[in-house]
Amino acid sequence: MRCRRTLGTPRRGATAVEAAFVLPVAFTFIIGMVVMGMLIYYYFQVAALAREGARYASVHGSQYAADTGNAAATEASIRSNAIVPMAVGLNTSTSDLICTVTWNTSNSPTSYNPNSTPPGDPLRNTVSVTVTYKWKPWLYIGSTLSLTSTSTMPMSY
Repeated sequence: MRCRRTLGTPRRGATAVEAAFVLPVAFTFIIGMVVMGMLIYYYFQVAALAREGARYASVHGSQYAADTGNAAATEASIRSNAIVPMAVGLNTSTSDLICTVTWNTSNSPTSYNPNSTPPGDPLRNTVSVTVTYKWKPWLYIGSTLSLTSTSTMPMSY
């Protein structure tokens, strides 16, 4: 006596239909996770570059120039000596990686405050470095994303 199949009608092609619905969603999700991971990496890289640029500027001020005979840090020297060498994986062209440097009063560690009581109390100078990176993710239709980070440190040398 033979066994008869009593499980119902066979569902030929059901796996292919389910895969046609699930696989595009799964691949889109995976690609989106990769792009978001790259975005986070680039943002952390920009933050580290701003921090490194501020550190370089804070130790290469006018006191450094007076003691060593080398030039004090400028925006161009901070970009070329501190930021570009550490920009791993970033496009370092001047249109994509922008660096701006501002000192609150000067690039010396201290200056004298004429508004203090009594006049002439030391005023601690700071330097702020802002790094902006223009990133266009692949598979992204539209404009570029600007990732910006600013780091401020006291002038120490």
